[in-house]
Amino acid sequence: MTPSRPYLLRAFYEWLLDNGMTPHLLVDAKAKMVQVPQQYARDGQIVLNIAPQAVVAFTMDNEAISFNARFGGVPHQLYIPMAAVLAIHSRENGAGTFFPPEPAYAAWTEADAAADPKTADAEAKPKADETAATSRPDGRPTLRVVK
Repeated sequence: MTPSRPYLLRAFYEWLLDNGMTPHLLVDAKAKMVQVPQQYARDGQIVLNIAPQAVVAFTMDNEAISFNARFGGVPHQLYIPMAAVLAIHSRENGAGTFFPPEPAYAAWTEADAAADPKTADAEAKPKADETAATSRPDGRPTLRVVK
């Protein structure tokens, strides 16, 4: 069977708009083929306002979502494959849904990791200096001398 995510996403999108809500997408910013402004991503994820008044040239099909939007006044062309869409929700009250993993998308992401094992290993293993800088249990900021 084909994945249900594009159909459910369109249904939730229309439902949120019909109820006067602002639809937001939660996207895996590090997924294969995702084109989003990475400087606005946190922990590998980005939340995007996809309300009609916030985007231009919005298209959503069974494969991907694409549109133009401004970030900090700078225009960007965004492209989000359906496999990278994690959730849709309302900004006002959080109504929406997280999408469960689907076999078609699991195979897509596994094929990406298998195609480039060096990248997968590099992402899985933090560098020694990153580990030292982030291993503080109290969460306080640290400083280190860079020469």
